[in-house]
Amino acid sequence: MSIRVLVADDQDIVRAGLCMILGAQPGITVVGEAADGRRAISLARSLRPDVCLLDIRMPEVDGIEATRQLAGADVADPLAVVVITTFDLDEYVYGALKAGARGFLLKDAGAELLAQAVHAAARGDALIAPNITARLLSSFANSRSRAVPPEPVEPLTAREEQVLRAAARGRTNSEIGVELSISLSTVKTHIAALMRKLNARNRVEIVMWAYETRRVGT
Repeated sequence: MSIRVLVADDQDIVRAGLCMILGAQPGITVVGEAADGRRAISLARSLRPDVCLLDIRMPEVDGIEATRQLAGADVADPLAVVVITTFDLDEYVYGALKAGARGFLLKDAGAELLAQAVHAAARGDALIAPNITARLLSSFANSRSRAVPPEPVEPLTAREEQVLRAAARGRTNSEIGVELSISLSTVKTHIAALMRKLNARNRVEIVMWAYETRRVGT
């Protein structure tokens, strides 16, 4: 079945371009457009698309707040959100991912990476632009201002720690399996265990926890 996508960007030409790129990808259908965050939230709640592609800087409601309202921790039935922006500022990346986004891309990412991010979000995975991932990792490694979250009540096993670190480095499930010489189903089992132990709703929250506890980049 085709992945149904909502596109929100306040610049008409950018929004049209994103819709054209996505509409040309096999297995992806654009079902709605919005020029501001408030309209994006309304459309997303009524259309229930598989993925919402949101710009950060939008009038009425910005992309981070729209993400929080559609995919935040207190949303009972969250939608998959990918944030796309011209600005790769650390506070934007961190804010979007903490708000519940499953992906973060720059607008110059290209059609292939954009399609990959949409597919990843639709299946519950995450895709963050590689250059952003590296910088964000470095930012967390060098920062001591953010509070370190507590360890889970049920400790992580040695293998779960390995899977966690690999996921935080941006590895896919298949790549983790090859790297650790374990099957794909075993990787998925470990990811599910990590989500349960860390009370994480998706893969991005696992990765964010790894950054925040400085398990990577130090």
